[in-house]
Amino acid sequence: MSNKSFYITTPIYYPSGKPHMGHAYSSIIADIFARFKRNDNFNVFFLTGTDEHGLKIQREAEKNSKDPKLFCDELSSKFKELTNILHLSNDDFIRTTEERHFKSVIDIWTKLEESKDIYLSKYKGWYSVSDEAYYDEDEIENKNNIKYSKISGSKVEWVEEESYFFKLSSWQDKLLKFYNDNPKFILPLSRRNEVVNFVKKGLKDLSVSRTSFNWGIPVPTNSKHLIYVWLDALTNYLSALNYPNTKDEKYKRFWPANIHIIGKDILRFHAIYWPAFLMAANIPLPHRIYGHGWILSDDKKMSKSLGNILDPIEIINNFGVDQLRYYLSKEVSLGNDGNISFKNLTNCINNDLANNYGNLCQRVFAFINKNCDSKIPSLNKIEKEDKKLNEEIVKSISDLRNLIDNQELNQYLKKVINISFNANKYFNDQKPWSLKDKDPDRMNTILYTILNQIRSISVLLNPIIPIATEKVLKTLSIEKANINLESLKNTEELKPGIKLKKTDILFKKIENDN
Repeated sequence: MSNKSFYITTPIYYPSGKPHMGHAYSSIIADIFARFKRNDNFNVFFLTGTDEHGLKIQREAEKNSKDPKLFCDELSSKFKELTNILHLSNDDFIRTTEERHFKSVIDIWTKLEESKDIYLSKYKGWYSVSDEAYYDEDEIENKNNIKYSKISGSKVEWVEEESYFFKLSSWQDKLLKFYNDNPKFILPLSRRNEVVNFVKKGLKDLSVSRTSFNWGIPVPTNSKHLIYVWLDALTNYLSALNYPNTKDEKYKRFWPANIHIIGKDILRFHAIYWPAFLMAANIPLPHRIYGHGWILSDDKKMSKSLGNILDPIEIINNFGVDQLRYYLSKEVSLGNDGNISFKNLTNCINNDLANNYGNLCQRVFAFINKNCDSKIPSLNKIEKEDKKLNEEIVKSISDLRNLIDNQELNQYLKKVINISFNANKYFNDQKPWSLKDKDPDRMNTILYTILNQIRSISVLLNPIIPIATEKVLKTLSIEKANINLESLKNTEELKPGIKLKKTDILFKKIENDN
């Protein structure tokens, strides 16, 4: 087992309705980073799950005449199914209704009480049931005599009730110092600036309990109060590691988390509340919070009320899971909002996957099947063009690793696409079909070199399009253990004489209705 550990999480999803494209996007992005790290010889722990407490869930369950737990069981199972449909490689799926999670939340609450960071008072203010969030007066707007959050657009209600408060205000300076000392704690930079500016305006103490409903984790010393759903939910990142048992191997190996992948709408909870809770409980902070943009539908945020929710399962059924994963990686600039266009999705599949990578694989495999008895040829007559192509791959590994480590996924993919274009150009320029009778040794070397390029490109694309690349690597008899970055440095990894296994067309071109 590798000594290098990497812990990555998605947000845990609120199962008050079926999964949508925003859930799929967070999960796919996290999965790509998790897969890359595994291929870079890291011991990876990748977590996703569902956040199942709160007033919103209770109301939805009541509306459907169901017990809240049974309601959550049904909806959580749909999110679990989505992990398989998206071809995620998650190591665990946490639910906040699990016993292991209760233990963690109670421990955190107790620590905050013992440190005197929690006190009992009365809450008066605006609360969004939909967001499970409190908003200040300047964050509220009035539309037709109904109050809405300016941030999320969700309806807010005036709430007055006894509440426990977390002394968030006392952590303001410590948070600002932490952000200053750890400039990459929040990425991208625009999100960091947003958080720093918000904290600089002044933090108010945070209401961390509710008494107006009963679906949640009770405060251990006062059972008429339920623990605020975000204090409950955020703790999942610890409970999946068997916290509060800090001697547990999983906790020791993987905490603090390397990166929490989240949507920008929950940035405040992760970048302000979560580190403050952890500081107060004397628990090490995660290394990074990455707040990605929204996936828009018709240039608008998806919502039930607008009826514009994109169903990832429907898109996968029509286009394919690798195709969706690739499109979201390439066409949506990570950190910014992205719009799903079916025309662009079709063009992306046809141009990048079918015409470039897929076509390269099919052309080369077909040529070898016809002219080399389907066997990997020998490497006999190496020339400078072959060396140059191989060296470019080896030289690129460090840059590609850095791009992933800084979550610059689009730049990573552009570099890999460029490698694939160069491989196609090499194959066309070297014209192995013209050398079969004239110079078979040179032809074989060209074919071996291009097969090695296909192997390398497939390893580099594997985190993004795992299904297609694993088919290609299987065709080349590459063992799963050798799907790693270090193996790319060995440009003679392929074994001459081994027969290529049969493979189908990787990506069928899609007819564009336009």
